[in-house]
Amino acid sequence: MPQMSDSPLAVLGGGAWGTALALQLARLGHSVHLWVRSVEHAETIQRDRVNARYLPDVKLPDQIMVTADMAIAVDSAADVLLATPSHAFGPTLTQLLPLLRPEAGLAWACKGFEPETGRFLHEVAQSMGGDQRPMALISGPSFAHEVARGLPTAVTVAASDATFGALWASRLHGEAFRAYYTDDLIGAELGGALKNVIAVACGLADGLGLGLNTRAALITRGLAEMIRLGEALGAQTKTLIGLAGVGDLVLTCTGDLSRNRRFGLMVGGGQGVDEALAEIGQVVEGVNTAQEAMRLADRCGVDMPITEQVHGIVHRGWRPAKGVEVLLDRAQKPE
Repeated sequence: MPQMSDSPLAVLGGGAWGTALALQLARLGHSVHLWVRSVEHAETIQRDRVNARYLPDVKLPDQIMVTADMAIAVDSAADVLLATPSHAFGPTLTQLLPLLRPEAGLAWACKGFEPETGRFLHEVAQSMGGDQRPMALISGPSFAHEVARGLPTAVTVAASDATFGALWASRLHGEAFRAYYTDDLIGAELGGALKNVIAVACGLADGLGLGLNTRAALITRGLAEMIRLGEALGAQTKTLIGLAGVGDLVLTCTGDLSRNRRFGLMVGGGQGVDEALAEIGQVVEGVNTAQEAMRLADRCGVDMPITEQVHGIVHRGWRPAKGVEVLLDRAQKPE
């Protein structure tokens, strides 16, 4: 059973994922303060008890209080969970840390790297808030809409502090939601970030009409890229063949709810990058992650041909069909 507390938990981020995690915590009896950036959006959700913009079919229970005032959201919080896009992680921490109680722990469910630096988010958190505060990551195959509906889901909770990681796993575990603990922060963060790039590649191939064989090959060889970079960075291979790696990779590359796959489908089908992003209307993490992943690959001397082609197509204007041709023309070598 979760370790219950008189203090609420704060979830920062009023998108689909933040709302879904707040719902899961509330289902298990926790009082949750959900912080939403827009005052108008927060007031509407609090009044109507539904996040109509992102989860219009799911009612919020009374245990969730919604506010646009971060100070109110975190003032009495036992711990804080960030569920923002990865590019907003650092700016949100800048706003949060002066408000956060010294004894409060920090968790996040963001999947990506810091823009421009390629740093892992735990490195960002440690550099801004020190390494004394307990930290944890929630990752794995988990579409927000299905979590919000209470459909069966399994995730990984990664933390360098075993007690804190186990605490967050216990808080989330239950009601068809399973949470498993690992001490491999790097592996869990890497898997959650890179799977979005490979999902864009799968969408591009599907948009070009290249068939299911191609998709399976991209998933498998994409996993190989993930493991190669993970080994260079000190990740555990068992993490990358678990929920935070293969699990999230398969879901995001094949599921129709994946924004990254849908973005790739649009671009592979002939739409421009900016046009596809505008039509989706939400953050497509694989776009920025492709750029930061190439920085890491170059720094570590790791060959990542699929990631390189996604980066070229998205950021350099390469033609999708040419990208596939380059991959097919690579020299034969042992698997």
